[in-house]
Amino acid sequence: MPGNGNPLTRLRTAITVFFALDGFVFAGWVVRIPAIKEQTGASASALGLALLGVSAGAVVTMILTGRLCRRYGNHRVTVVCAVLLSLSVALPPLTHSALALGLVLLVFGAAYGGINVAFNSAAVDLVAAMRRPIMPSFHAAFSLGGMIGAGLGALVAGSLSPTRHLLLLTVVGLLVTAGAGPTLLRQKPPEPPERERPAEGAAPRRLDGRTRGLVLVFGLIAGCTAYGEGALADWGALHLEEDLGASPGAAAIGYSCFALAMTVGRLTGTTLLERLGRTRTVVAGGATAAAGMLLGSLAPALWAALLGYAVTGIGLANLFPVAVERAGALAGPSGVAMASTLGYGGMLLGPPAIGFMADWFSLPAALTSVAILAAVAATIGFATRGAAAR
Repeated sequence: MPGNGNPLTRLRTAITVFFALDGFVFAGWVVRIPAIKEQTGASASALGLALLGVSAGAVVTMILTGRLCRRYGNHRVTVVCAVLLSLSVALPPLTHSALALGLVLLVFGAAYGGINVAFNSAAVDLVAAMRRPIMPSFHAAFSLGGMIGAGLGALVAGSLSPTRHLLLLTVVGLLVTAGAGPTLLRQKPPEPPERERPAEGAAPRRLDGRTRGLVLVFGLIAGCTAYGEGALADWGALHLEEDLGASPGAAAIGYSCFALAMTVGRLTGTTLLERLGRTRTVVAGGATAAAGMLLGSLAPALWAALLGYAVTGIGLANLFPVAVERAGALAGPSGVAMASTLGYGGMLLGPPAIGFMADWFSLPAALTSVAILAAVAATIGFATRGAAAR
């Protein structure tokens, strides 16, 4: 990390690095799941149960991390969770059964959930101190890290075993943490001028029902957004291949279009928020995503579906960052934890919900639920605009 310059700029750089590291490590693990499945000899159903370990560990830890951040500081918790994430990603290739895989994924999921709450809390403090809506830039770093991690993973999959590949991720993660971590550990979370610093050892302020309700609202917006991300990640390519007759290569481009559009949307998110404000950004983003997903799920031609996926990515790009930032501004780390938990829950709910609806109706009809929830997010954002402003 640079040794001079504006402290807030150094802090922003360090937090951005941890967002990118999180996406890089997680994507590197995801691309090796097929190889881990073969190594453990797990059936599809057994693998599905083992993968729930990531979800269970993340959700439980997200609930607890808000308290840890209040007690020890979100900077310290971010660094500790980064170390745990880097170490635990090397564990899955060492397992030889679905049960053992599920147990180590609990640890990996706990680290993943913890660092997400911690660095989002750190980002919320920095957004308030800098008085600029820069939250989307952090999530853009996560998306970019994920794209790089997945791309490199695909390149080395044929030459490196899962053990060596994920051990390499451990080394990279620890080196990055050693480089960026001291900046977080040296600097206390910045306090915005209008926020009163609580007295040393004072109990955290209790939130009234109105504030809790607003945090829940922002969490629902995050959940609606993450539902779409999870659904497109797991079912987007299958829709293009089975319903539109695309080749496997062309079908794989679908999620790439979505992910790239979301990254571009987040890179331009700060400018968009400065010009439109949070409410208009949420409403416009939800409406855009709803229109894009209707096109992506119901279009009869491949090119139109790909266009719909891209439009959906642009629309959803900034909803989750805005929701988490507003929840954190209202309730600190606890707000971030609640919004992140609901958001992650939406990502978990999306794929199985799409599967059930596809069996009952059809996959195109099931994917329209992404459009419906995007519209719900836009409606919630518009309906609560006055309360959120106050």
